Amino acid sequence: MADVESPMAGLLAVEDLTVAFGRGSSAAAALRDVSFALRRGETLALVGESGSGKSLTALSIMGLLPTEGQVSAGRVLLGGDDLLRKSRDDMIRTRGSRVSMVFQEPMTSLNPVLTIGRQLTEGLQFHRKVSRAAADARALDLLRLVGMTNPEARLKQYPHQLSGGMRQRVMIAMALACEPDLIIADEPTTALDVSIQAQIIDLLLDIKERLGTSILLITHDLGVVAEMADRIAVLYAGRVVEIADCLQLFDAPRHPYTEGLLAAVPRLDLLVADGADRIRLAELPGSVPSPGERLSGCPFAPRCSLAIERCSAEMPPMRTVAEGHTAACWVRAAA
Repeated sequence: MADVESPMAGLLAVEDLTVAFGRGSSAAAALRDVSFALRRGETLALVGESGSGKSLTALSIMGLLPTEGQVSAGRVLLGGDDLLRKSRDDMIRTRGSRVSMVFQEPMTSLNPVLTIGRQLTEGLQFHRKVSRAAADARALDLLRLVGMTNPEARLKQYPHQLSGGMRQRVMIAMALACEPDLIIADEPTTALDVSIQAQIIDLLLDIKERLGTSILLITHDLGVVAEMADRIAVLYAGRVVEIADCLQLFDAPRHPYTEGLLAAVPRLDLLVADGADRIRLAELPGSVPSPGERLSGCPFAPRCSLAIERCSAEMPPMRTVAEGHTAACWVRAAA
């Protein structure tokens, strides 16, 4: 068996998760044997290019896969309970109470015809069975918790009356309403300008510190990862290729794909040292293989400058390369 992190090491354990679209011989795997663990009170970032499977992993955990997708193998353990084995009604009760999600675009996630107050109190009344007055009081406290200005007035407003940053704060407040153990934040800063991004990052860090909430952060922005994450799992073509502590991965990546991602991040120190107005960023040649493409070896091999013959013939297993650091590469993570 591959040398991987213990699935029982924390609050959440995703174990050999495989998700396919289509059926029978035409089925295409979009996630393949995805495994990682999230400890209580930590932030784990899932990073990778668009199409790598980050958001699909989050939707699988939440039980919100589109109808054409299905989990064909694996387990998703939250506090020991396998979410994939729960009934639809059980998952409805689990979402919001034990695990919540902050979606990428709040304008399309919030209901445009309901006030902010109503959207905050709905989940409270469903999960906690509290009175309307108690739910209203809690909604006001939640808006204060996420730093919303003039929270009393915001409760009566509709999503279109709020700025992008305000809407994202409402989404975070909704996720926190029933004090879940885990919040999944899917690209929580993507649609915001830089100053608002910094405020949302600070807010999530503050919530994690004060409430002890675990965060699964879905992002392609390595700057956000550096600010927020304790550990990082790197996905490529629906597979986890490297897991490490944040500083460890930034300082000493052990998978060529991770090295390529880090090399492509703009660095002000290099620009200043070079003395030029413009420098060319590193780039990864080629493109991510399509989900329907059947590869016998490492999916990154066609794009990898270090690839050897074995890389195209055999899938490398996850191996321990240092304490708390695993990677799947025949060259850089060899035993």
